[in-house]
Amino acid sequence: MSVGEDLDNEKQVTAIVDIFVDTTRLEDVMRDLCKINSVEEAYEVTGEFDIATMVISKSIEEFRDTLKNKIMKIPGVKSVVSSIVLKVAKGPRAEHISPENRNSGN
Repeated sequence: MSVGEDLDNEKQVTAIVDIFVDTTRLEDVMRDLCKINSVEEAYEVTGEFDIATMVISKSIEEFRDTLKNKIMKIPGVKSVVSSIVLKVAKGPRAEHISPENRNSGN
């Protein structure tokens, strides 16, 4: 499904949510994130953040609820930085882009 595709007359919201975690709770946080239906992908990462996730919601309201009432309430989550995806240029969610445009940079 592509970004912004209609779901029940609403626009789908795809967001990248980077999470700062109390490192002693990393495994617990990852386990709890994986239980949230709208968390499509979860990665333990190096760098500024501890966990990077891809969250897909039916609406901005549902995304807000997931962020505030699920992700932020997981014990061990210190803070999050979220980015709403505006357009997908390449990757598994970019199916609407023609193969010619995908391979033109070879």
